[in-house]
Amino acid sequence: MNNPTYPDVSELAYALGTPTAQARIRQSPEDFQVDEELGFQPDGEGDHIWLQLRKRNTNTDWLAQQLVKFAGVKPVDVSYAGLKDRHAVTSQWFSIKPDHKQPEPDWQALNNEEIEVLAVVAHPRKLRRGTLQGNRFKLILRDVQGDKDELEQRLQKIAQQGVPNYFGEQRFGRNGNNLSKSIALFAGALKRVKRQERGLYISAARSFLFNQVLSERVTANTWQSILPGEVLQLDGSHSVFCADADDKDLAARLQAGDIHPTACLWGTGDSLAKDTVFALEQSIAQRYPELSQGLESVDLKPERRTLCLPAREWHWQWLDEQNLELHFYLDSGSYATVILRELILEAVGA
Repeated sequence: MNNPTYPDVSELAYALGTPTAQARIRQSPEDFQVDEELGFQPDGEGDHIWLQLRKRNTNTDWLAQQLVKFAGVKPVDVSYAGLKDRHAVTSQWFSIKPDHKQPEPDWQALNNEEIEVLAVVAHPRKLRRGTLQGNRFKLILRDVQGDKDELEQRLQKIAQQGVPNYFGEQRFGRNGNNLSKSIALFAGALKRVKRQERGLYISAARSFLFNQVLSERVTANTWQSILPGEVLQLDGSHSVFCADADDKDLAARLQAGDIHPTACLWGTGDSLAKDTVFALEQSIAQRYPELSQGLESVDLKPERRTLCLPAREWHWQWLDEQNLELHFYLDSGSYATVILRELILEAVGA
């Protein structure tokens, strides 16, 4: 297919059917709160300073640039584990390697109306991208309109089975720009790309192919089933294994949430998937050769990502007749917006 249509996130299949309720999110930054959890504590000793900051209406990358200026260091000396929403109140960690020939900055001077310093701790190593366990969310849906009983059923269902683990629209950039750039990159039409931007474009291509495989399985109602040739992932882990058709315990483990089916993050090399799963993933790759062949050209190894996103510690409460508060925890690499899309339609600001 020389000119494929690239559907966006809004066209992906719904596990619970198209929502009927409507609501507004992010009416204020306090309506969308995210707290990053590393899963460990910095050592308290070392050459790097780790700052835990709470930010409001502030872009993560912009804040990192301000830390570069404040500490008088190079951009490479400031790092963070992951991007956090701008139109929100979020807490996250940054690491800085200060110039030890100079007096240590007064980190508390960073405090202002939008930034709050929560912790300052030394650590031997730089904070690397992806070095976090997950994120804790508190969201408020305002002006909820629609069938409350139907919405309650969706809330209960998400508690029981989770939602499809799609990559959210943030991965693809504004108006899908990151995906467009990935196509240009693979075609050789994009020159002198910064390393970080190149990584974003490549990730967008992988994410798109994954989403299409998952959407096909949601449509067929097999995203929580073990198909022939399945590759399974242990819950809360990156450990995967090939399903044994003779293993009678797999169905019970799947039902208990101990294991989850996966789909491929495309790359070069042999696939772990076989039979039905392999054929489906190959069919998606052949539908979008500009992406699959482009990913192979940059010599990425294939990886696996779980199809199911469990909403851990999921609970909710109605603040009044029209305002719903949600609390949940998501493993790193997952998106709160893909949970919201199963709950509400036309979420303003989503």
